[in-house]
Amino acid sequence: MENTTDPDERRLTAVVHAAFLLLLCSSFARFLSRDQGGTHAAWVVALFTAFFLLYALGHVLAPPPPAGTPPTRRHLTWLASVSAVWAALLALAPSATWCAMPLLFAGLYALPPRIAVPLTAVLTTLVVISEVRVADGPLNPNMVVAPPAIAAVATAVFVHLQRQAARQRALIDDLVRTRRDLAATERRAGVLAERQRLSAEIHDTLAQGLSSQRMLLQAAERVWRTDPDAARAHLREAAGITARSLTEARRFVHDLAPADLAEHTLPAALAALAERESGPGLAVGFRLDGTPGPLPERTEAALLRIAQGALANVREHAAATRAALTLTCLDDQIALDVADNGRGFEPTALPTEPNRTRGHGLPAMRIRAHQSGGTLMVESTPGEGTVVSASIPLVTAS
Repeated sequence: MENTTDPDERRLTAVVHAAFLLLLCSSFARFLSRDQGGTHAAWVVALFTAFFLLYALGHVLAPPPPAGTPPTRRHLTWLASVSAVWAALLALAPSATWCAMPLLFAGLYALPPRIAVPLTAVLTTLVVISEVRVADGPLNPNMVVAPPAIAAVATAVFVHLQRQAARQRALIDDLVRTRRDLAATERRAGVLAERQRLSAEIHDTLAQGLSSQRMLLQAAERVWRTDPDAARAHLREAAGITARSLTEARRFVHDLAPADLAEHTLPAALAALAERESGPGLAVGFRLDGTPGPLPERTEAALLRIAQGALANVREHAAATRAALTLTCLDDQIALDVADNGRGFEPTALPTEPNRTRGHGLPAMRIRAHQSGGTLMVESTPGEGTVVSASIPLVTAS
């Protein structure tokens, strides 16, 4: 019960040591007053001294183990030595009987029950024998019954407390492991969420910008000799896309809103997007139904990114000539529809997860809608175009 930071355990240790000192002094005083004239007085005094020194030094040189850990060999050696000295002292001076109590508590504290219980039985038996040996007159039944009863109660309490402490330590260990596993899971979830965010941002900004630049540069190369003015126009447009992509890259690295929303409302940003995406072979229109109220930046960014991703799919896969963005503002939700007149496809054939090289667009859009508390639906028929619809509840969004 040494070397602990638990204030309750320190107080218990102090009480046990004080009880030992008090019992030792009382036993020695009784010996001096009643048994000093014996032939073994010098040996008794020496044994009292050895018993005291061995007890005191043992708690410094061979301290008991921390709770829940097995005792060290040094502590077991000390416990056996101090018990042997007490037994020798008891044989010469029965007045040392009740010094067994500190030994009893020391054994119960440090030893497992399978060893502590037999030790308690031995100590109690020695106490009873000593009491009976020095009794005067008729045998007092309390001398035989009281020590075993007291030892049994003390042993039962100690064993019960040890088992409760062991269960509590097991629960604490389980709690610590659970918290550690939860922290690791949260870290993994955070890493996955950040990877999904970066994947979606790269797909909706850098990948689309690079795709447009590639088409513009290919177009400029085709007309470089025959129509230099058109080639230079394609190069200027590619340079403009490069500047916008660079701005977007800097903003999503810092987890900021899209650049189009920095100085514009969501309808204005969608109208600007439709104008940019319109060009030779594809006309993109924008329509606003209703009056949008204030929206969280996260919701506005999600809807704009969904529109960018849907138009990128239109340009790359649909072979469409017309596309329309429609933002519908209702009392309880805001919806975005992206429709085209392209080749269409079979929605049931779509993968639910992106593969290693293709298919990031629709899964990324679904993730954005879900993170804002909304849903995303895709309606398409081969040869009849496609409609991508995102709906976000205003209560959830706010």
